[in-house]
Amino acid sequence: MKRILAVLLVLSLLPFFLFAQEPPKKFAEYGELLITQLSSAPFPHPGRAAGHTYGKQFFPAEKHYSDSSVAFFIPRGFRQTEAVDLVVHLHGWWNNIDTTLSKYKLPQQLFESGKNVILVVPEGPRNAPDSFAGKLEDAGGLKRFVTDVVDFLFTHGKIKTRSVGKVILSGHSGAYHGISYALMRGGMADGVSEVYIFDALYGQTEKYAHWIDRYPGKMITIYTDSGGTKEETELLMEDLDGWKIPYRAAEERAIVPDDLRDNRLVFIHTDLEHDMVVSARMEFREFLKASGLSNR
Repeated sequence: MKRILAVLLVLSLLPFFLFAQEPPKKFAEYGELLITQLSSAPFPHPGRAAGHTYGKQFFPAEKHYSDSSVAFFIPRGFRQTEAVDLVVHLHGWWNNIDTTLSKYKLPQQLFESGKNVILVVPEGPRNAPDSFAGKLEDAGGLKRFVTDVVDFLFTHGKIKTRSVGKVILSGHSGAYHGISYALMRGGMADGVSEVYIFDALYGQTEKYAHWIDRYPGKMITIYTDSGGTKEETELLMEDLDGWKIPYRAAEERAIVPDDLRDNRLVFIHTDLEHDMVVSARMEFREFLKASGLSNR
């Protein structure tokens, strides 16, 4: 009986092991991919302990809200520094770590940016229509997560410091919710140097406005006509006009690297569809290239 139970346990974990082994092979030309579980990862979380219902469909916790996986991508040629810079990217609805890395070419884009930074992608609501970011929305959640990330990388010999440099928050679609709470109450609003919003400003706009008003960080927002973010994005720009806070707004095809590099707030209207805004024109790469991160 014990042997049968052991075999069943291995079989139940097989999809995870396959997932954990395949991505490193796929992205090896760009760098090294590591996957682990962290207690400070978004899930599991009491807010989804009973699962979640969207519309008429129920998404049980064991399938969608129990995975504490976190992926780390270290680009080839990564250079050791006194403090490590991080890009924390949150995926949107109906996605997971694997689909996010592959579909949106995040490792490739980060490598091609030439920046000396480590990409961190925590598992959010796995393959579910849900914007809740679990522990990253808790008070101090972002700080605890970043601390655990750095401890893991240091303990496994991937970095030679526990000091954190620049932290960039990036997210697509439903990630707006988790990013807004991380900025508002994550415990390190002054430590977030940049925010990238990929067709994701559906709400919680007051939290972004609060961060813009109180902290010096940079924010780039790209939005579409069809993704449901146009009205909210334009309302934020109206508020910025009223507060006399300068920003650059333009069509994507009119944006040049200097626009991204020299402006603190950038609003990009694109002709792309919602699911294309992260990688169709290698937007993630271009935002990173224009960032304040150091080169490799």
